[in-house]
Amino acid sequence: MAFVFPSAEWVAAFRDAVNGNPAYKTSGREWTHGVITLVVSANPAVGLAEDACMWLDLHQGVCREAKLVPRAEADAGSAFVIVGDYARWKQVIRKELEPIKGMMQGKLKLAKGQLPVIVRFVQAARDLVDSATRVATRFPDE
Repeated sequence: MAFVFPSAEWVAAFRDAVNGNPAYKTSGREWTHGVITLVVSANPAVGLAEDACMWLDLHQGVCREAKLVPRAEADAGSAFVIVGDYARWKQVIRKELEPIKGMMQGKLKLAKGQLPVIVRFVQAARDLVDSATRVATRFPDE
């Protein structure tokens, strides 16, 4: 069964994929910097009437919780907020764009948090992307 990206079901499957990824358990072991929220900007053409905010409680190589939250909750309750349009996140999931490189190039925006902290976790970011590729994903524009 494929999960529609982004949806609550996709986010739950992503959490399970992260927690089942031994590489992330190692590369994310030092992450103690708080919640990261990945924001897919509103795009009515793909069925997103408002921003889809994927709230990830990542801590020491484990995703303790993952859920969709309203943008206000994402902005208030996250240590890091990374924003991109639907097409960019699709590129990330397909391993066509590395998220940290995307932030450096302005293709993704670090709306909250400190880039030097994120940059120290390049391998963890790669392992998170690898986890995303393990989720059976259906993109609404395909």
